[in-house]
Amino acid sequence: MPARTASALAHDDPDTPEEPPRGPMGYEPRLASANTDLSFARRAGLHTAPNPLRLTASVAVAIDAQSREVLYARNEHAILPIASLTKLLTGMVLIDSQVPMTERIRIDAADIDTLRHSRSRLRVGTTLTRSQALRLALMSSENRAAHALARTFPGGMDAFVATMNRKAAQLGMRDSRFVDPTGLSNGNRATGRDVATLVLAASAYPLLGAYSTTRQHVAALGGQRLQYVNSNRLVRHAGWPIALQKTGYIVEAGQCLGMLTRAAGRPVALVLLDAGSLRTRGEDARKLRRWVRRLMPAPSSPAAASAPGR
Repeated sequence: MPARTASALAHDDPDTPEEPPRGPMGYEPRLASANTDLSFARRAGLHTAPNPLRLTASVAVAIDAQSREVLYARNEHAILPIASLTKLLTGMVLIDSQVPMTERIRIDAADIDTLRHSRSRLRVGTTLTRSQALRLALMSSENRAAHALARTFPGGMDAFVATMNRKAAQLGMRDSRFVDPTGLSNGNRATGRDVATLVLAASAYPLLGAYSTTRQHVAALGGQRLQYVNSNRLVRHAGWPIALQKTGYIVEAGQCLGMLTRAAGRPVALVLLDAGSLRTRGEDARKLRRWVRRLMPAPSSPAAASAPGR
């Protein structure tokens, strides 16, 4: 079937994305455990909340992208680190700024991760276009690429982060705050509901959908040909029509996932925070999608039933 853009999956007017219906204000969970090997959610005991789907994720949200109906929610108002799900907002800010995407930027020593010491194959001195950097940041969560995009933003890093927070506020992400463009800092925090808002808003940007769902990519950089694969295994699974996605992980956040997919013939935003592992994150996504399929009858009209999808 022909592919559709992420914005077409989400709603008919991508310039005015609607936010999901709002509930109670978010809250900062109290960390009852001092064990820093655990995520914030588990230190707060959120994983012990009622769990009818038996998910490993402490936070789960599913929202109908058309009606904005909340189909499933667990601990959706807890404000938690969201790791590299941050990069969806980074991409939105970059595109909104209309900086030249074909302009080349340079990986600098300042782009090295000194907080988590995460790996990168982008050596200091490597030059690449903003477009290349954004693709790598979204599909394979390349931190140096994301940092370099913000560092070379007009006004520099501080201006970029300030714009991120303004954008989040404009989108209605009222319980979110951001301190860096990569998600490596646990200071980047949001609720599951706010992440769902982010996913739905990001789906209005076709480039973010295309780059985040790139299955694999060979980057010719500095005389090298570097092959990257998508950090989300579900993208490479034929049974998953994914229009936009982002994965994330730091210890404080656990395994995270935000994506726009289809279930029962409708576009649905799925969010998981603090899943138990890479494997169980995928299993949680399958359980949540199956729940939505059972909850939502397939469209009955011939036009809806025959509509193409990713």
